Amino acid sequence: MNTERILHQLSARFSEILKENVVGVYLHGSLAMGGFNPDRSDMDLLVVIQHKLTKEVQQQLAKMLLAAHDELPGGGGFELSVILESVVTDFIYPTPFEFHYSGYHREKYRTDEDYICGGFTDPDLAAHLTVIYHRGRTIIGKPIHSLFQPIKRDYYIQSIMNDIEEAPKSIVDSPVYYTLNLCRVLMYMREGAVSSKEEGGEWGIATIPQYAVVIAGCLNQYRGEENVDNNVPSSEYIRFAEYMLFEIEVARTSNI
Repeated sequence: MNTERILHQLSARFSEILKENVVGVYLHGSLAMGGFNPDRSDMDLLVVIQHKLTKEVQQQLAKMLLAAHDELPGGGGFELSVILESVVTDFIYPTPFEFHYSGYHREKYRTDEDYICGGFTDPDLAAHLTVIYHRGRTIIGKPIHSLFQPIKRDYYIQSIMNDIEEAPKSIVDSPVYYTLNLCRVLMYMREGAVSSKEEGGEWGIATIPQYAVVIAGCLNQYRGEENVDNNVPSSEYIRFAEYMLFEIEVARTSNI
């Protein structure tokens, strides 16, 4: 997959629809930090604009993204939010967004021409903006450090904790997602490092040897390695999640 070509084509389409309203298009997530797997990873983007979107423009964005999604090879897709420049320069938590697109909303956009996901707030955006500031890439528009400011640590922590708070209940159904996210959250709490899922998994294997087999199995699945034998019992995943949440809380409170 030629990800650079796809990113620049997509950014050009944003410019065609949004015109002078575009401030910039920014890459975050696994493609920015490493560990991108075209068969399962999304391209994570943030689009910053000057002025609020009309419903007509929101619908144009949805149709364009559906078409672009259908053109992608592999099993990945896009996940992106559109936010106002004023929200970036004068940060608000939880963060309001004008428009959102992901695989979760894809069929709704396809089947309902009036459906728009926008006009709400999303606590996850604090984490996305943090990744952009520290590890992101400018695709088009203003350079990152001339637009973005560091997000307060408390907001970033609230954002990443929001992703893992249900881990003991949900890890059996989504072991790769929760295992690697728990690792990168603990890595941040202990070391202050903004990391990818893959980096978090590698750190976890080295740092939490009693659960190295659990983490390694999930990391191998995340990388798409073939013939992965990951016969970890459900009870072990749950014990891992409970242990990690305890360690995360210890690390968080010790750094207050």
